[in-house]
Amino acid sequence: MSTGPQDSDLPHGDAAAPTGSDAAAEPTDRTGLVEEPAPAPIEKPAPIEKPALVEPAERIEEPAPVVPVRTAPRDGVPALTARSSALAELAAAVAAGSGPVALDAERASGFRYSQRAYLVQLRRDGAGSALVDPVPLPDLTVLDDAIGDAEWVLHAANQDLACLAALGLRPRSLFDTELAGRLLGLPRVGLAAMTASLLGIGLRKEHSAADWSTRPLPADWLVYAALDVELLLEMREVLVDRLDAAGKLDWARQEFAAVLAAPPPPPRDEPWRRVSGLHQLRRPRELAAARELWRARDTIAAARDIAPGRILPDRAVVDAARRNPTTVAELTALPVFGGRANRAISGTWLAALQRAAALPDAELPAMSARGGELPPTRTWADRDPAAAQRFGAARAAMLAAAAERELPVENLLSPDLVRRLTWAPPAEHGEVDVERWLDAQGARRWQVEITAPLLAAAVA
Repeated sequence: MSTGPQDSDLPHGDAAAPTGSDAAAEPTDRTGLVEEPAPAPIEKPAPIEKPALVEPAERIEEPAPVVPVRTAPRDGVPALTARSSALAELAAAVAAGSGPVALDAERASGFRYSQRAYLVQLRRDGAGSALVDPVPLPDLTVLDDAIGDAEWVLHAANQDLACLAALGLRPRSLFDTELAGRLLGLPRVGLAAMTASLLGIGLRKEHSAADWSTRPLPADWLVYAALDVELLLEMREVLVDRLDAAGKLDWARQEFAAVLAAPPPPPRDEPWRRVSGLHQLRRPRELAAARELWRARDTIAAARDIAPGRILPDRAVVDAARRNPTTVAELTALPVFGGRANRAISGTWLAALQRAAALPDAELPAMSARGGELPPTRTWADRDPAAAQRFGAARAAMLAAAAERELPVENLLSPDLVRRLTWAPPAEHGEVDVERWLDAQGARRWQVEITAPLLAAAVA
């Protein structure tokens, strides 16, 4: 969803919310369209797996087409549903509607610790668009009952399904417009880019990084939110036709089913290792200091429901771990720690550093993450030349197969599966054996049928 602002040293989260240009500019006609070049959108972050098998070839970006930009919902901005009586009326209208239901959710990533939804948008033929405030209405099961078995249409569904489920909204059937765009090999799959290319209508995305926990919600934010679901149903129809024509409609159905069936990701063993800049620390004792600062920061952030980076940015964590101040004066002399808010809790930070300093050597963290993570592929030639050779053959085969089918290589098959298979292939690695291995790892049937013969040849 939103990426939020840059890290701040304000532990109380009282920075002003960022604002963008006015999304409610006067339209030139009743459709709410103004003629202008489609903007370079601030896209929802694409929820793809980490990268591809090799550095992608440089893509030459064509100039954005000149398209009309929709600045106001066609039926006007719906009233914000914030009372139980209004929610019951909305549920009745949705139940009386027909066809799929477009949904979206807005969070406050970068501002809040939690990933809860602060606004839910939906649209259905016969019911129109609706905006629901889940702060006073945290239980939306009545709306879930009204939707029933109808297909949900979302863009980048796996970003929003968890926060919607927390409200009692769980799809039985799904169509993901972003994932459909990937399967079709579209060069840009953000919502605004896809509405422009498929429907010839642009959307402004200036509020995607807003603090949606703000109350009351500004009027132009509500315009933006309503527009996020305005075109999803129309875009779904275009995508279905294109997927069918490309012979990929069944692939898409398998992918959507996999998104629905995916379990929540397991908690990370060492989440503190995600601190940006941790590679600057060269000794286990320094890593221990970063770990203790991370834990202290996480405790404060969770208690206050503030994004950790707004309590203490990663760069300050790494700086303190590297410099190892031993007094409040030394600590507050460092950047960020000298700010008013962090001076007030300097004892918390110093105590974290002291805990790290007191640890016996046996309890210090390892310099690299433990567990089943594979070594970087760039090191395979030295560590295991045979594995490097298998990976090189598999990489070339996957890239060629993806190019032939006009889709990103990471959507043809998870790069992690390719790495794991080539690093430690099953004892028997004929085509049937590789098929079984891929099935057990959760690869979709269409992926297995294409890639199993290629991977079996690569690991032979």
